[in-house]
Amino acid sequence: MFQKQLMMRKVIYSLIPIYIFALWLYGIRLLFLSALVFPAAIFIEYIMEKRNKKPVSEAVLVTAMLFVLSLPPKTPWWIALVGISFGVLFAKEVFGGFGRNPFNPAICGRLFIYLTFPNEMTLNWQNFGNFGSNFDAVTSATPLGLLQQGESINLLNHLLGFRIGSMGEGLVLLIIAAGIYLIWTKTASYEIIVSTIGSAFLLHLIFQYTGVPNALPAIPAMLSGSLLFVAVFMATDPISAPKKNQSKWIYGILIGCSIVIIRTFSLFPEGTSFAVLLGNTFALLFDEIFTKKVKK
Repeated sequence: MFQKQLMMRKVIYSLIPIYIFALWLYGIRLLFLSALVFPAAIFIEYIMEKRNKKPVSEAVLVTAMLFVLSLPPKTPWWIALVGISFGVLFAKEVFGGFGRNPFNPAICGRLFIYLTFPNEMTLNWQNFGNFGSNFDAVTSATPLGLLQQGESINLLNHLLGFRIGSMGEGLVLLIIAAGIYLIWTKTASYEIIVSTIGSAFLLHLIFQYTGVPNALPAIPAMLSGSLLFVAVFMATDPISAPKKNQSKWIYGILIGCSIVIIRTFSLFPEGTSFAVLLGNTFALLFDEIFTKKVKK
């Protein structure tokens, strides 16, 4: 039995349309990886929570779904298993399980395999195909990679999700709709979403129009990579994010600016995972700063 968590169910509801669209694009690859990742995540949490006679949380389903959707479509199955196992075990259960983890488990799992298996995680992009039948079987560069090479991208295709990238980051319109739903149902913090996206866009504009070397054009950069997906679903994780309203604004600004700085100046083509973990690291400190001290 799962521990009922209404907030986590709402996140799952918001992810379902994105998952269905990814299924239409990538077909059997998404189903195959899901069939491995979900049982592995549930099993690891079950084994760890069984010692304390606690049920498996519905949050682990959110972690598994976010992790699968964050993967390149050609990710080897064993790497996917390593990633979800690391995320659930070392980023969540070793800290005491749900509600005690300082870091987002899905992001930790994704970043672990990204650093451990860089070739597999950066070269395994492919053009989409209905139910496993590729329109173009040749591995291609991601849109963010094309921008960093000075090339242009089709903005309409990006809005509609017809681009190369992680399986769940494509359809921008669905991600925006999910963000609106999560804010409307008070499931996700609008302060974090707005400050993350707003600060990233503003810094991209500043870099673009001040002649910073390797600066990316702001609007295409915002639609490329996993920035919007991460801002809506990862940065807003209620456990690893700060709780105070003032803290949320600073937290989002830290994440948004970090993404742009990493994209612009580092060798990593995408900085979202690093930025979220950096934000997680300072979340409690931000809350501490904005907690009113009781005078004795």
